[in-house]
Amino acid sequence: MMRNPIRIVNFISFLLCMILIAPILIVVIMSFGQSSYMTFPPQAFSLSWYGEFFSSSEWMSSLLSSFIIAILASLIATTLGFLGAYSLVRGDYGNKKLLISFCLLPLIIPTIITAVALYFASVPLELVGSKLWIAICHAMLAIPVVLLILISSLQNIDISIERAAEVFGASKRYTFMHIVIPLAIPGILSSLFFSFLTSFDELIVSLFLSGLESETMPVRIWNSLLMNMEPVIAAISTFLIAVTVVLLLLELLVRKSRARRSGMAGQ
Repeated sequence: MMRNPIRIVNFISFLLCMILIAPILIVVIMSFGQSSYMTFPPQAFSLSWYGEFFSSSEWMSSLLSSFIIAILASLIATTLGFLGAYSLVRGDYGNKKLLISFCLLPLIIPTIITAVALYFASVPLELVGSKLWIAICHAMLAIPVVLLILISSLQNIDISIERAAEVFGASKRYTFMHIVIPLAIPGILSSLFFSFLTSFDELIVSLFLSGLESETMPVRIWNSLLMNMEPVIAAISTFLIAVTVVLLLLELLVRKSRARRSGMAGQ
């Protein structure tokens, strides 16, 4: 009796996933077109637009800027987020829910408002165009995601393990460095991946804060769309989709590998 409803739910879920994926597949197919404008379906297939993308110094410069900013942002967000999450999980003080709500504000406030505020704060300090400053601002947007991941990860670590280490003479610093951090590695890696993607795909804040020398890939795509909707954008979008998929698969593999090792250790 229960099999039919389960099959119906599975079919509806599959159908919804296909509807969501369809636009992405259309972009991927268009990226292999040969014409000088975007058409679907393509009349002929070619890798010419990928060649133009990887041979363009302007596109490669924006890609490098995006990678540098995203790496810095992920390191900053994960470091601060881990310390904050550990404090919120293990700390013995009140108003934790209020503090968590405050830290999650970047998820609630519209990004355009945050971007305008950051722009007016950055101009007097002459920080517009600074890759490090853009990374810090991106980290601010990524910290809520990092906190949610790491709070969940740290709550799954039995506090009795830390107490046992302290009973046997381990200092708090040693316990934190050699017990807490290794046990939280899956959550830390997930935070690194997701904060990297948050920064790498960020457009609005980058649009306000980037200059000519720190133009990120999303900003360059936006400017290109405003001036001329060239087919190379389909190839770039496919490349960015591939980067996202690879990072998500890596995160999944790391989690499965860690779970397998924990299972073997438990046996």
